[in-house]
Amino acid sequence: MGRRLTLVLSTLATALLPALLLLTPLTPAPAAAASSAAAEAGPVQASPVPLPSLDATTTQVASGLRRPTALAAPDDGTDRLFITEKRGTVRVYHPDTGLAGPPLLDITSAVDETGNERGLLGIALPADFADSQDLYLAYTAPPDGAVTLARYRLDESRLEVLLSQEHAEYSNHNGGQLAFGPDGNLYWSIGDGGGSGDPFDAGQRLDTLLGKIMRVDVSRGCAPLAYCVPADNPFVGTAGAREEIWQYGLRNPWRFSFDRADGSLWIGDVGQGRWEEIDHLAAGQGGLNLGWSCYEGLEKFAGGDCAPGAEYTEPVFTYSPYTGGCSVIGGHVYRGEQYADLVGGTYIATDYCSSTVWALRPDGRGGYEQAEIGQMPTQVTSIGTTVDGEFYVVNDLPGGLHRVSFTREEPTCRVDRTVTAWGTGTTVDLTVTNTGDAPVNGWTLEFPLALGQTVVSDWNTELTQGSNTISAGSAPHNAAIAPGASVTLGYLAEHTGDASPPPRFMLNGDACAVGR
Repeated sequence: MGRRLTLVLSTLATALLPALLLLTPLTPAPAAAASSAAAEAGPVQASPVPLPSLDATTTQVASGLRRPTALAAPDDGTDRLFITEKRGTVRVYHPDTGLAGPPLLDITSAVDETGNERGLLGIALPADFADSQDLYLAYTAPPDGAVTLARYRLDESRLEVLLSQEHAEYSNHNGGQLAFGPDGNLYWSIGDGGGSGDPFDAGQRLDTLLGKIMRVDVSRGCAPLAYCVPADNPFVGTAGAREEIWQYGLRNPWRFSFDRADGSLWIGDVGQGRWEEIDHLAAGQGGLNLGWSCYEGLEKFAGGDCAPGAEYTEPVFTYSPYTGGCSVIGGHVYRGEQYADLVGGTYIATDYCSSTVWALRPDGRGGYEQAEIGQMPTQVTSIGTTVDGEFYVVNDLPGGLHRVSFTREEPTCRVDRTVTAWGTGTTVDLTVTNTGDAPVNGWTLEFPLALGQTVVSDWNTELTQGSNTISAGSAPHNAAIAPGASVTLGYLAEHTGDASPPPRFMLNGDACAVGR
């Protein structure tokens, strides 16, 4: 998706047991940018708590799920959660009674779960669910894995297929997120068709639903369709284009969500092998080209499909494989009440392999604050919310449901930065202060570099660079940092245009406050 920012080894996968790909060097290149969402999404609730002062934790509340993939909360006064299982069942959890044994519904006969990434993948509930008893499901169907959108009528136990996209050649990259937008329309994601490197060039094509997010009106039908295409969809009337398309240029948008406050769209798009990315798009802004396969993250993708003069919308956050990640799991902006004073207005995401909790927040200047604020359980496949906006997650194996909590824990370290840049070079001096109560005896400082920066030399540290990720270890003479004391280190780097300093730091695995 056309590009700017930091860090991951992706997979060919959505988010289910991803297979790591061989890393190959790509040539950095600046992306042409259509306006991405930072300054355009309208006012966003700001939290007074600095992101490094946040800590996310989870508490398991249910077990016994069989490869859960998604969750949704019906707004019917019951406080239930509906949880999809890969095989084709939907289970019900209630905070008072736990996980119910019998499934709410079972469509296993209609679901093709062959292959690691096929199965029942997504669920969405309309605003009138309490009356209509309709829910919407995304799944892969036999005999050849066609990615399918269907309506299930609970009161009739009836499954009605609405839309289907052929997906026979490869079993991965099925997408599968469903969500109703603030406009009442249903949005649905599908990956690029699978394989490696977008072999069908699907991301940039408008004649296929592969590699897209669709937008349809499921409240009515427009014969011969079982749904209607909104008249203001961006490609209505475009010759050769599928009019259901809302956004394109995606690789595998496994999870996306809408911010309840401003209607903006957040997308977690799983990368090829060098970059995972998160996109943030203003409300109602359709028809954007998010770059794949011309770009992976902010970087030109070798052998990708690049059209002359095309404009690409940059992601607001990327990360590389050297953090131990493999597949980004897009989450939600927190708009609940319980932790509003801590994380209100903060976007939370994670990664299937590293389990890192990423926190992003618009900084009011067109950019985004960012921090690592904790760990999720292993192999999280989806982050969901209750009707009141509180967070739960499900994890693939061993199959559990977990409630997410947030606390404030002041950082035990602070990093101040002094940057001197010229031409194609920059020096960065870092002062690391122990702001905690315990001495530090031996340390490792980890931080990302901007795309195109390469360390040439360093001082007062044992420094290694993997992709854009730096691991700086203590030297014998500065391994001990007493409470209140500081050490200095630094490096000389070459750059290809972006000389910005590191935006975040982790000292021995804990997030540091960032000074000047």
